Amino acid sequence: MSAVTASQVEGLRRQLAGAVLTPGDDGYEDARRVHNGLVDKRPAVVARCTTATDVAAAVRLGAEAGLEIAVRGGGHNVAGKAVTEGGVMIDLSLMKDTRVDPAARTVTGEGGVTWGELNLAAHEHGLATTGGVISTTGIAGLTLGGGVGWIMGRYGLAIDNLRSAEVVLASGEVVVVDEEHDPDLFWAIRGGGGNFGVATSLQYEAYPLDTVLGGPAIHTLAAAPDVFGFFREFTASASDELTTFAAFRHAPDGSGMKLCALPVCHAGADESVAEAEVKAVREYGPPVFDFIERMPYPVINTQLDDGFPKGSFNYWKSAFLTDLNDDAVGKLVEAFENTPTDMCFLVIEHLHGAVTRVAPTATAFPHRSPGYNCIILSQWADPADTDAGIRWARETYESLEPHMSESAYVNYLDQDDGARVQAAYGPNYERLVQLKRRYDPDNLFRLNQNIAP
Repeated sequence: MSAVTASQVEGLRRQLAGAVLTPGDDGYEDARRVHNGLVDKRPAVVARCTTATDVAAAVRLGAEAGLEIAVRGGGHNVAGKAVTEGGVMIDLSLMKDTRVDPAARTVTGEGGVTWGELNLAAHEHGLATTGGVISTTGIAGLTLGGGVGWIMGRYGLAIDNLRSAEVVLASGEVVVVDEEHDPDLFWAIRGGGGNFGVATSLQYEAYPLDTVLGGPAIHTLAAAPDVFGFFREFTASASDELTTFAAFRHAPDGSGMKLCALPVCHAGADESVAEAEVKAVREYGPPVFDFIERMPYPVINTQLDDGFPKGSFNYWKSAFLTDLNDDAVGKLVEAFENTPTDMCFLVIEHLHGAVTRVAPTATAFPHRSPGYNCIILSQWADPADTDAGIRWARETYESLEPHMSESAYVNYLDQDDGARVQAAYGPNYERLVQLKRRYDPDNLFRLNQNIAP
């Protein structure tokens, strides 16, 4: 990696409408921090961009100076790819413009917009689109990797609703891509992560949706084997409108009590139908707590925010499951009984409905079969727990390997999962390599789950 010169930094300052920060500048320390406290990198330059033109200038600096480029949207990527050690950090967090076209039913957000912000903008017009399950997650990073969310059963992933995107290429050129304009690049950014450029604006199709019936039904950990048996049967026939996950978590009151939860989100318009379909979840057991209620759609994307505070230390492992049988559930229960901290989660996401009616090669995201994705989220607040936190996630993953496929969701891969990138893209990998050679032959955008040209 080359070093950046003072004259190059000054040249970038003259070009940018936003600020350029270097170590020692006011605001530098805050700007370099990302959500995962385990990531502690110091960029040589932080370009706080406000326009696509700013982004293009920062990309050109990185290319000319031979510096590693990181792109920060919401900064939530667990692997810490949003910040570089000694390179150029392109910070989109000031790019917050949102636009809603109620007639066309589209909602557009710049690269620094979070899902909480986009959801609220759309909600003002009675519209919604599939987004993340943590409201402070950035729209750009989540979408480029696929975009799992609460209403995906009815409306598909975030990428399935992406209509166009403004992208800054490795050449510094700013392009707008969609199905008609550069369809190859549009295909690649729908699941290919940040490998092909910097997404400075994204436009989504939105749908009339004001409220949802959602929230968790909570059970004791002892009930988990039976609850998971019910979960398997229930999700096998769930309607598109009903997304149901399963999770292990600790009680949020600080008591350390270990719980098993079935969070649901019903996105159907008919409230009586929604109540009828969710009734089985509310009655099974019965749960010790039932927090399922009708709420504005943006609210359901905030319900887990408190469980993932910024600056906490995170290490994740994940994979799609080949089965969720009793042995797999037993491994999950055993692992959760031995969590190193009360900030750890185990989550099973159910993919069905509209997500699974898209061909595996129609977008770069290939995971279109009905089934379950397992996420092992190890999280802690005390640096002294780092070794134990990482060890727990790895040992839990190893115990579940007999029930896992090779496939993985690229947004959940951690910093040491680079060897799994090819498996994560499956049948789409070779096409992605070919497109990487076309759009970024020098691998300028390599600080990601990288598709090497």
